Amino acid sequence: MKTLITGATGFIGSRLALRCRADGMQVLALGRRRSPIEDENAREFEAAGVELRETAVDDVAGLDAAMAGVDLVFHLAAAQHEANVPDAHFRSVNVEGTRNVFEAAARAGVSRVVHGSTIGVFGWRPGECVHEGSPLQPDNIYGITKLEGEQVVRSFSDRVPWVIVRISEAYGPGDRRLLKLFKGAQRGLSLQIGDGRNLHHPVYIDDLLAGLLLAARSPETPGRTFVVAGPEPVESRTMLEAVLRSLDRPLRILRVPLGAPMAVAGVLEGVLRPLGVQPPLHRRRMDFFRKSFGFSLEEARRLGYQPRIGLEEGMRATARWYLERGLLERH
Repeated sequence: MKTLITGATGFIGSRLALRCRADGMQVLALGRRRSPIEDENAREFEAAGVELRETAVDDVAGLDAAMAGVDLVFHLAAAQHEANVPDAHFRSVNVEGTRNVFEAAARAGVSRVVHGSTIGVFGWRPGECVHEGSPLQPDNIYGITKLEGEQVVRSFSDRVPWVIVRISEAYGPGDRRLLKLFKGAQRGLSLQIGDGRNLHHPVYIDDLLAGLLLAARSPETPGRTFVVAGPEPVESRTMLEAVLRSLDRPLRILRVPLGAPMAVAGVLEGVLRPLGVQPPLHRRRMDFFRKSFGFSLEEARRLGYQPRIGLEEGMRATARWYLERGLLERH
């Protein structure tokens, strides 16, 4: 099976490309090499026999060339963490880029496209057990454009077999998003903003890959939408404690009220975003300490999805990966 993955030099895309190659697939990775992290992932591809092309989702001719002979597509390319670009950039990548990928897949007669969406399409729903049929009320430009991207996907129902996977907060080996938390823990002190009681529903990368591959392989998934998350929701303070334990550090957590950091984040965004500079702190980054989510996995479980890696095991595996690569100091 020839498999194409967009956004392949990112965290999820790179782990998926390596997993598919290990499973014996011929893998074509579409991604960029604009950062040291992306470059490192590209070197892993070379060692594993994964072909990389630097084709963007706005390159229609490049997408057509890449789709030749492809059986399966995982569309993971997205604008997500950028806080230094106009809203039009998110719409260009997450909506029009999705349209370009699906048009190319339709022209090439691809057998299935697994579209990576996000739990962000639900907005902020504290106190609820969210499921696939819950109201969709995204509250930032990323979630808004990812929902518009889902609508594009559904418009191809008569041309391309598709599956939408709404991905929860992914972590594990290969991820750098939580590295700052681990570095703080290694210094013996973790920063908790707010009361720490907001819920996350993180998913370890191996469980997420299993969910994506299940969506790709099951005869029951085309035309359906699934949430893929970890075994259970956890409070943000529990996540911080698990990070500290993963490095065998005492549970020393500095608690800071939410108001002041949120105000600083707003000021930094207002000043730096018009200049095209990524703010070191912005309001969406603060979501870790204030948004609350918990999901029903009933629909995914009916297909056989079974997340196996709990928070403690997942954090220890992540810590080992950071240490092995010199991202954390050994003591």
